[in-house]
Amino acid sequence: MVWTDRLTACDKYRAKAYRVEPVPNTGPGTQTEAQYFAYIAYALDLFEEGSIANLTASIIGNVFGFKPLKALRLEDMRIPVAYLKTFQGPATGIVVERERLDKFGRPLLGATTKPKLGLSGRNYGRVVYEALKGGLDFVKDDENINSQPFMHWRDRFLFVMEAVNRAAAESGEVKGHYLNVTAATMEDMYERAEFAKSLGSNIIMIDLVIGYTAIQSMAKWARRNDMILHLHRAGHGTYTRQKSHGISFRVISKWMRMAGVDHIHAGTVVGKLEGDPSVIAGIYDTLREMHTPRDLQHGLYFDQDWASLRRVMPVASGGIHAGQMHQLIHYLGEDVVLQFGGGTIGHPQGIQAGATANRVALEAMIQARNEGVDIWHEGPEVLAKAARWCSPLRAALDTWKDVTFDYTSTDTVDYVPTPTAA
Repeated sequence: MVWTDRLTACDKYRAKAYRVEPVPNTGPGTQTEAQYFAYIAYALDLFEEGSIANLTASIIGNVFGFKPLKALRLEDMRIPVAYLKTFQGPATGIVVERERLDKFGRPLLGATTKPKLGLSGRNYGRVVYEALKGGLDFVKDDENINSQPFMHWRDRFLFVMEAVNRAAAESGEVKGHYLNVTAATMEDMYERAEFAKSLGSNIIMIDLVIGYTAIQSMAKWARRNDMILHLHRAGHGTYTRQKSHGISFRVISKWMRMAGVDHIHAGTVVGKLEGDPSVIAGIYDTLREMHTPRDLQHGLYFDQDWASLRRVMPVASGGIHAGQMHQLIHYLGEDVVLQFGGGTIGHPQGIQAGATANRVALEAMIQARNEGVDIWHEGPEVLAKAARWCSPLRAALDTWKDVTFDYTSTDTVDYVPTPTAA
């Protein structure tokens, strides 16, 4: 208690822990020290309107560094509708993005240019052209491609947009490339974004590490300039990876939907990056649904009404390939960008063939699903049938058919269904 406490209505403004319950499979009789879920409510007056920076300063500020706490993890938040309505939400949203791209009824296809570092601007553009011409919708810069000695950002933008325009003209489809405008200052980022716009790009990219204020600033710029905004979640694993301390990615997803991004890398159940099926379902629902009901099996601890905030397109990437197409569609649905980096660029017949393999696999699987085929069980047969007339797909399946990343996820939900007697 300090003297100035007497000058304010402390009972009104203090956070209130209104429920505490043990975490399943912890405490006496287990190998894990007792852990607890604490449900804490905050008065709405404590938060500045439309500010992720202020929200996070209150929720994850000093408290995570308190000595008395051995560990602390933010699992979920319920954002009141009144507070949600102070945020702009995604600059474009899934529906308008599909209308701009004129692509409906299937996932979008992407790839990350490989190697991501070391290529000259001209050779980088060549990779982009071949991938888009082969059938991809998007190619992307990676998180650490900014403006290095081997490739100045302006050179990359020029060669990439030449590739995008040529591929679009030859294919008759709308194409795009995520031009990474991440830079040292906001002024630099605005300059790069404006240059991307002047070249006719329909999408730009930023990294999570630029910070919440910069993300919101770029989202507002993107909405004013009719630009799709892609967010690479670079760095999130430093605080989302551990079960006992940090922040769950479900919470990051909520903040980013509020901040106003259109795309975000959100994990995939198959592949080399972190992703448990139940956790991924909770993240994808948070990004794509207009109302997410409480679902402990998916890590959703509260009902969440999204107050008509536009929806975010999740991006699945990291060690996925055409042979997993049926699994990807089964788990992730069709409002998703499937990014095959090495699964495109590393194709034995070349980049264009890699893109063609992915496009054929995707369209064959969507057609089979629409015709009533059980793609979860019959997916491999669907791919094998398509590979009979598509040699790039056949080569892709031969190359990657046995490639899996069967590691146990470190971020799993704490609740599982308990069978009961009928």
